[in-house]
Amino acid sequence: MAEFFDTSLHLPTWLACLLAALVHCGLILSLVGTGAAVFIWMERKVAGRIQDRLGPTRTGGRFGWLQSPADGLKLLTKEDLVPGSADAMLFRVAPYVSFTASFTPFLALPFADGWVAQHLHTGVFFVLAVLSLEVFGVILAGYASGSKWSLFGAMRESAQVVSYEVPLKLCVVIPVLLCGTLDLIAIGNMQAGWMSNWLVFHDPFTFLAFWIYFTCGVASVNRAPFDLAEAESELVAGFHTEYSGLRWGFFFMAEYGSMFLVSCLCSVLFLGGWHGPIPLFDLLGWSYGQEETVFRLTGYLANLAGCVNLILKGVLGVTVMIWVRWTLPRLRIDQVMTTCLKYCVPLAAICFVGVLSWQLLGLRGPNDLIPVAPRGVAGVREGWVRKAEAAERQAQGERTAAAGRRVAARSEKVGG
Repeated sequence: MAEFFDTSLHLPTWLACLLAALVHCGLILSLVGTGAAVFIWMERKVAGRIQDRLGPTRTGGRFGWLQSPADGLKLLTKEDLVPGSADAMLFRVAPYVSFTASFTPFLALPFADGWVAQHLHTGVFFVLAVLSLEVFGVILAGYASGSKWSLFGAMRESAQVVSYEVPLKLCVVIPVLLCGTLDLIAIGNMQAGWMSNWLVFHDPFTFLAFWIYFTCGVASVNRAPFDLAEAESELVAGFHTEYSGLRWGFFFMAEYGSMFLVSCLCSVLFLGGWHGPIPLFDLLGWSYGQEETVFRLTGYLANLAGCVNLILKGVLGVTVMIWVRWTLPRLRIDQVMTTCLKYCVPLAAICFVGVLSWQLLGLRGPNDLIPVAPRGVAGVREGWVRKAEAAERQAQGERTAAAGRRVAARSEKVGG
């Protein structure tokens, strides 16, 4: 986009980059905000259906469409309180730390082939590293509130998140191992083709790793049955007990944003990313980057459909998280830690070793049932890898030529 502003509008480079950054941030912020509003409405409706009631039916019509805007207006009109025993600066900063850590990883999350705010060759590492910082906002909120209930909730969250990071990262390493890259766009393109080419169907160990990842993802975003940082039945409301108004809303925007991010990342790593179960646009030849049509219109339509596909997969993942919250009871803190250390970590390690052995033995799996697309696992190489290989080949050629010249020079001396 910066290149478009630079070449089409003839703007200075710094101004083009600034405009592109503002557009990207605006689009992502709109997505996160709209998603939070939709998920709040879904939370109420899904909870109502599971509990055999209707949920919102008055605000905005029979389905309660305006319930989320009504909640937002209510939060805006509430008084913003700061406890007298609280650390005022840290108390005010904590919600924004959580929201920023939830919002920033979207910059490296691709929504289609080439549709990403910042294309990073280490996108997987960046997303997981920044998302892990959300716990600092929770810890700051609990510490700065001057309440023992808030502090207990913050300490529970820190112990839980640090513990579940281990099996979560082990599960993420498996797609990275299979694809040989940390680039999320490359990982997504390697799953192009039919549904059988999705990494979740690569082998039984990857299929199990998908479910372990989703379980650890639910725990990492502080959702029931792992919401020990809130635990209103025993800690009043946990780390956000003393918060009210807009700052309280920022915590929940961060939670729903993280839920959506974890679900989208799961889709890219295991569920084909922006590729659907049937490669309709590939069969029509509408892949992104085709030059045979004016302005590459068909390529943009294919990417738009892929973007919608990825968002729908993310919404489905959030729906499952909401479903789980209103189905399973909350675990005790010792049960949460036992689930992580005695079950998730060993199973994730077994899956990693199993996938490694599967690759070394060259065993066949569901991915081999239908021929993959030309951009399959064996056909994608990152641009920076290709450039490095070309530079290495050129350097090797120069070294060979120099060695040949030295040999020729010595031969002339000996002959003389």
